[in-house]
Amino acid sequence: MNMSKRVFMGAAVAAVAVLASQPAGAQPYPNRPITVIIPFAGGSASDVVSRIMFDKMSKSMGQPIVIENRPGAGGNNGTAAAAKATPDGYTLVGSGSGPFAANKALYKDLGYDPETDFEVIAPFAFFNIVVVVSTKLPVNSLAELIAHAKANPGKLNYGSVGIGSSQHLGGEYFQQVAGVQITHVPYRNIAQYGPDLIAGQVPLGFQWLPNVIAPIRAGGAKALAVAAKTRLAALPDVPTTAEAGLPEYQASGWFAMAAPKDTPKEIVARLNREMAKAIADPEVKEKFQQQGAEGRVPSVAESIKFVHDEIIKWDGIITKAGIPKID
Repeated sequence: MNMSKRVFMGAAVAAVAVLASQPAGAQPYPNRPITVIIPFAGGSASDVVSRIMFDKMSKSMGQPIVIENRPGAGGNNGTAAAAKATPDGYTLVGSGSGPFAANKALYKDLGYDPETDFEVIAPFAFFNIVVVVSTKLPVNSLAELIAHAKANPGKLNYGSVGIGSSQHLGGEYFQQVAGVQITHVPYRNIAQYGPDLIAGQVPLGFQWLPNVIAPIRAGGAKALAVAAKTRLAALPDVPTTAEAGLPEYQASGWFAMAAPKDTPKEIVARLNREMAKAIADPEVKEKFQQQGAEGRVPSVAESIKFVHDEIIKWDGIITKAGIPKID
């Protein structure tokens, strides 16, 4: 046998050995539908923007991405369930600044650790807080809201998607900055908040826009200010808090994707790339803007650091607010 034939046969044997070492029926990821647990109700801000991004990702990846809504306990229930899922890339979680950062300082036992029980894929949607009030509340500006709250200490209620959510902490921070006393009303399902806002039973909110866009469009609520440096494209006539006379009040939240701990790094990297590609799409960008969200996908390494830094930041805010830990 000449040298060229020996080299060819050796390569063929090596190729067969590699194929034989792979599991029978192994196929490239993904080869079946992917489930994403969203720990908030359908129709919530996180649910809306996730569906926009997943629609684009599913077309690119060639498999459906199915959302499973599991609301409750400020997002902790669904997030904890995702932590126990098989780490194969087929069960993921979309979780936010509450269950993935603030709640670590708020709860004595989450049932999971956002840093050690998950592989962070990336945050992808950043929401500035909108200060919104019922049209039944006799205020038409941020200054009037603050004056009304000071004249009625503790009597003004504000709603959120749960204890530890960015909407809850946005209200706590507002109290610190504006020097007012208001009362938090947590909801298990944000869909229950809209009717109460319109009715004036819980007439105030520090909300992500998708959570209150329906009451605003229906004329039952009005946005007084956006807690950001620039106005929202979806609310061009609503001033920033700086324009409204309270420049110190800047508040926002975010939503991210993660996988159970020990999910293969190549799967995490693939998902990060697919998210970045989807967010860069002009149609997705426009839809995000309509929801008052900024789309951005950092690298995996940057995302891990981001979550770590957010945990530290919210711990400081919660400690300063004197909020007791929840059992």
